[in-house]
Amino acid sequence: MRKIISFVLVLTLLQSFQCENDNQNDVITEEMLNNKRTEITNYIGQFTCSTTSSCNFIPLGSKPCGGPREYLAYSENVNQNELEQLVSEYYTMDSIRNIQTNAISDCSVVMPPENIDCVNGVCTIMN
Repeated sequence: MRKIISFVLVLTLLQSFQCENDNQNDVITEEMLNNKRTEITNYIGQFTCSTTSSCNFIPLGSKPCGGPREYLAYSENVNQNELEQLVSEYYTMDSIRNIQTNAISDCSVVMPPENIDCVNGVCTIMN
């Protein structure tokens, strides 16, 4: 009888340590990723540049083998903290999606842009 009570007690304790909402159990769809990317690009698009020196870039996404999927150019007039938060959310979603779908990739390295220019008020990756 003691063994049964001990066993039930151990099971109860183990269950109490489980997380109620494990984000990795939430299914991340391609549509969710696309919506988040659109949110990021729309945010970036609100800010214009006047010179090339006011442009910068940020890595976006998570390839299954590691590294970003792409780089986005943006004006330094954005709120850097807000942009980094949005990009971080996208990175997390993309990483979870890779795991959920057992994604594979060519493992090629996406290099950072070498040339960014301010074209008609829009920061643009030129290479």
